[in-house]
Amino acid sequence: MLRRVMAVATAGALLFAAAPARADDVRGGQRQVIKTLQLTQAWRVSKGAGVTVAVLDSGVDPYHRDLAGSVRVGKDFTAGANPPGVTPSRLHGTYMASLIAGHGHGPEGKRGIIGVAPEADVLSVRVILEDEEPGFREFNSAERFENVVARGIKYAVDEGADVINMSISKELATREERAAIRYAISKGVVLVAAAGNDGDRKIDGDFAPYSYPAAFPGVVSVGATDRRLRRATFSNWNSSVQVAAPGVDIMGAGPGDEYWVGRGTSQATALVSGVAALIKAKYPDMSPPLLAQALTAGATDRPPGGYDMATGFGVVNAARALTEASRLAGHTETAIGPEVQDPAKPLAGGRAGPIEVVVRDDRRLTVYAAVGVAAAVGAIASLSVIFILVRRVRRAHSSQDA
Repeated sequence: MLRRVMAVATAGALLFAAAPARADDVRGGQRQVIKTLQLTQAWRVSKGAGVTVAVLDSGVDPYHRDLAGSVRVGKDFTAGANPPGVTPSRLHGTYMASLIAGHGHGPEGKRGIIGVAPEADVLSVRVILEDEEPGFREFNSAERFENVVARGIKYAVDEGADVINMSISKELATREERAAIRYAISKGVVLVAAAGNDGDRKIDGDFAPYSYPAAFPGVVSVGATDRRLRRATFSNWNSSVQVAAPGVDIMGAGPGDEYWVGRGTSQATALVSGVAALIKAKYPDMSPPLLAQALTAGATDRPPGGYDMATGFGVVNAARALTEASRLAGHTETAIGPEVQDPAKPLAGGRAGPIEVVVRDDRRLTVYAAVGVAAAVGAIASLSVIFILVRRVRRAHSSQDA
């Protein structure tokens, strides 16, 4: 499901495709996801209007009937990898975009794919190639494409994205990606990424490999669940996983008005990005940390103890996340008060003084403790002897007086 490459790969492989399906069959195939995320209830509060979700992927078909009018085609950071004249297939990216912001078609939009945030807009940023594209090998081996994700993140932020969906995964992190993520968060942009599909690979039997950009601090890392809302067998489990969402047998749109069914943490990530868009539409000034808190606090099917590495804090629920967001909307993650250091100013005195490093020497502490105990015992013994001598002297004086 996850192809290992030097640069980046899609985090969710398509299982099987169908020819253009009947629209009512497509919407029926989404029924379980709509129920699990409680989207019908969430849509009474928000449908994502006014929010732009950047889809960093293989490109989005702006003419699919379920996305038409909602997609702005942005920059292609893979340019030059494919031979001249090759048209990108844009399958994976279209699929993800439809899960986020598909609006359906036909009377009242009741046919085709309905996304989690059907009134949101999509910014397509191409940062990966599909496996079957002729430039795939060149893209994954040429050094000039190594930091396309970092460049894509910065571009999306500067183009006004509110949420960035990254249904992509790679094994190695770069300094440029870390800086780009820090830049996005500083601008209030929410980043959502796939935890990866290496769940069958174990490291020391304790967890599955970490994937990037999901494992970077500040990114909402998403795992996938099966139909029973348990960790899907392919979904990575490690301490980066924050929340989970359905990721098995997920209906989505493909280029040319087709519809596809697939599985992966890619699909789960797109669903969570859609929920983030619903929150951003209702509370546009909510910071990324507080929005992430709303996602986790509103999660259902929590694991025993409240958290585990398989599904994080539980399965994202759009209606409950919006309720939690309303509670958090009046708060800030920034500390305030007279004792708070302004990060834009230097520390008091202009420059911080030397820092004294104290090393705990357990052996020396044990010796000192023993000496202290011995001294205390000696003091008590001395006092006891003095007390006895005083009593004897008093008795002797008493006998003489008699």
